[in-house]
Amino acid sequence: MAVTRVTKTELAQDVWQTMLGYFLTQRAHQMHASQELGLTPGHVKALYELDADESVSMGELAAVLGCDASSATWLVDRLEERGLVERRPHPHDRRVKTVVLTPDGAKTKARLVELLSVPPDDLVALDRGALDRLREALRLLPPHPPFWAPAPRTPNSPTAA
Repeated sequence: MAVTRVTKTELAQDVWQTMLGYFLTQRAHQMHASQELGLTPGHVKALYELDADESVSMGELAAVLGCDASSATWLVDRLEERGLVERRPHPHDRRVKTVVLTPDGAKTKARLVELLSVPPDDLVALDRGALDRLREALRLLPPHPPFWAPAPRTPNSPTAA
């Protein structure tokens, strides 16, 4: 039997592709959760980036969503129509609008997180030892915010609220 030797980078790439592939096979679950709440994938991402306690400028929202200002405006318009977000004036620049989750928006985001946090059946089917080893291996990665947390904001950025 031949021994295949791979570099550490190649091994890391294989692990990453396996993790990413598994995650992407769960798209149907993710789409079902967003559809149950009447949200598009863009709305879901916008909800993740918004908070009930801290407003975000429209420019900053567009930047973290990786879209242009008109697309961010369209997303916010639809979320505002549903009562999930509210536009507010920027505290220091009247030309800038900020966005914040309403109480209904915070509830919708919490429900989305609840739905997406249900583990897939095949993950639950693993034995306890395998799940413990997988959790411990993932804990070796640098700490990171939960998937639903807004992207870190730079307090001195020109678009920060």
